[in-house]
Amino acid sequence: MPSQLNYRIGLVQMSCSPDTEANLDKAADRVREAAREGAQIVCLPELFRAQYFCQREDHALFDIAEPIPGPSTERLGAVAREEKVVVVASLFERRAAGLYHNTAAILNKDGSINGLYRKMHIPDDPLYYEKFYFTPGDLGFKAFDTAVGRIGTLVCWDQWYPEGARITAMHGANVLFYPTAIGWHPSEKEEFGVAQYDAWQTIQRAHAIANGLFVASVNRVGHENGDVNGNRVEGPGLEFWGGSFIADPFGRLIAKASHDKEEILIGEVDLKLLEDTRRNWPFLRDRRIDAYQPIVNRFLDGTTPGDGK
Repeated sequence: MPSQLNYRIGLVQMSCSPDTEANLDKAADRVREAAREGAQIVCLPELFRAQYFCQREDHALFDIAEPIPGPSTERLGAVAREEKVVVVASLFERRAAGLYHNTAAILNKDGSINGLYRKMHIPDDPLYYEKFYFTPGDLGFKAFDTAVGRIGTLVCWDQWYPEGARITAMHGANVLFYPTAIGWHPSEKEEFGVAQYDAWQTIQRAHAIANGLFVASVNRVGHENGDVNGNRVEGPGLEFWGGSFIADPFGRLIAKASHDKEEILIGEVDLKLLEDTRRNWPFLRDRRIDAYQPIVNRFLDGTTPGDGK
C-alpha cells in the first residue's frame, strides 16, 4: 500500500486509575482528542486498561485479560471508525485458558483489526514480574500496511533490543511505535533516575538512526502500586516517568512530553526526510549480511560453534 509523503502521528501519555473501565473510557476520549488535533495514527501506552499490575504475582489478575477481538478492540474500533484514525492499542490478551500475551492490536480506520504484535522480550525484575503473566510472542517481528502508511510496533522491554528494531525496519516500517510502561523505583530515583531515563531515550533514538526511520515511544505517568478494581497491594510502587517522545531518522526529537503530566504529543512523519536520510546514511546498503550468523547464538565464549575460535 503506497504511503502519502507526510502524515501525523499522536501519542497518548496518560495516567491509569484502579478502575479498568474508567481507563478504557479515558483512552477512547484521548484517541478522539488526538484525532481531532490532526493525528492520523494514535498509539496508547502499554497495558493502558489497568495500573501496572505486574508489580506482584497474583493469579486473580488473570481475570482482567481479554480476548482479541474483545471489549477494548470493540470500543476503540468504534472510535477509529468514527474519527477515521488508525489506533495502536496494547492489551493483556487472553488467547486461551492458561495462555496470555502482552499484545499490541493495530486497528484500521474502519475499526477492523489490521493485525497483532505479541511482545517478544518478557522481563522479570523487581516490580516487573511479567514472566508470571505473559507468554513470549510467537508472531515474530512484522510491519503493517495501514490506511496512512506502513508501521511497526514493538512493546516496552523490546525497546532495548536492536535486533527487533532492525527486523521491523527490514519489513518496511517507516514508523516504529513503542507502547511502554516504565518508571523509577522510588529508592533508586535520586541516584539513578536521570541516567535511567537518558539510557531509555538514547537506545530508542539510536534505533531511529541505525534504521533510518521515525521512532515514537509512549509511556504512562503517575505513581502506581498496581491497584486493579479494588485489589490493592501495599509497597513502594513505581513512579512512571512519562517523557514520551517522537524522534526522526536523524534521532532528533520532534516532540517530547513532560515527566509528570498527561499529554497528547503530535508529530509529523515526512517520508521524503526518511528517503533522504537513508540515501546519505546508507546503513541498510552496507550491512554485511554474510557475516551476521553468530548473532543467533546466546553468547560467543570460545566453545560456541561458529565463533571463530
